[in-house]
Amino acid sequence: MLHFGANVDLLPYNTFHIPALARLFVCISSAEEFVELTGTKEFRNNRILILGGGSNILLTADFDGLVVKNEIKGINVVAEDEDTVTLEVGSGEEWHGFVRYCVERDWGGVENLSLIPGTVGAAPMQNIGAYGVEIRETIVHVDTIDMTTGATRRFNNEACAFGYRESVFKNEHKGRYFISSVTLRLTRRNHVINTSYGAIKDILAQRGVTSPGVKDVSEAVIAIRRSKLPDPATIGNAGSFFKNPSVDADTLEFIRSKTDHVPTFPGEGGLTKVPAGWLIEQCGWKGVTLGNIGVHKHQALVLVNYGGGSGSEIWNLAMKIRESVKDKFGVTLQPEVNVIHP
Repeated sequence: MLHFGANVDLLPYNTFHIPALARLFVCISSAEEFVELTGTKEFRNNRILILGGGSNILLTADFDGLVVKNEIKGINVVAEDEDTVTLEVGSGEEWHGFVRYCVERDWGGVENLSLIPGTVGAAPMQNIGAYGVEIRETIVHVDTIDMTTGATRRFNNEACAFGYRESVFKNEHKGRYFISSVTLRLTRRNHVINTSYGAIKDILAQRGVTSPGVKDVSEAVIAIRRSKLPDPATIGNAGSFFKNPSVDADTLEFIRSKTDHVPTFPGEGGLTKVPAGWLIEQCGWKGVTLGNIGVHKHQALVLVNYGGGSGSEIWNLAMKIRESVKDKFGVTLQPEVNVIHP
């Protein structure tokens, strides 16, 4: 039975800790409930916002529509052999909780994605990635529900059209499909251990680990993330606010003409990625505080709400940062966070 709330405060449901009201609010705990929901007048007659962990969202005002809180749980083994295990995971499962579940069983493939906030359902939408690994490397398929018809549809890995922090669910099918579950294939042995990012190697060396396993990599990633990023439970934030831009050779040359020692790493299609945090820091924003909001003192890519800040204030700060990076380096930063405007 669906229960609709009215004028529900969304502050507990977003990691920026932004106070905003949802005119209507409902929780769903199964795919069947979501199908039922699509047939209601509350769903059909209102603007819809799907909320998972609320860790990749910025609310700039009250939401004049229906907020659907995804609480679909479950981690089920659907196939396994000596080498691999295939899992179907409810989209409302906490992502890091799922990673811990896998690491505890020595299943490999997602350990580099430890401590990323959010839910499993958001993982393919964003094609989350960290420390040399992206979620697309383990996804078999994504099960969805058409928000217009209530019909189910399965997207295999190729149909998801994964790119850097991109998928078909953020582009041509944005707002059309609700992700109900994600099926992933992980390794049970002969793990592909990725320690390509120097910080992981440094942590492992400090700990005297010479032949790292799944758990070692996960613990190293957790240590790195905790040293760099503020805990959303303590300081309101949504992690990396901007994507790392990919630039062509002429733009890279222009950036290098402005400053020495530009950090880079390979991008797709012959482009070069430049860390957005570095660009922001070069423009003097790291550690800047403006009233109740600001830029984190340890990571310029993270915008923070120290308490009492509004979503519109954070968005205005983001736009000032973007303008200054554009003016100095000729690069237009794109938000990684999903910004909800009135």
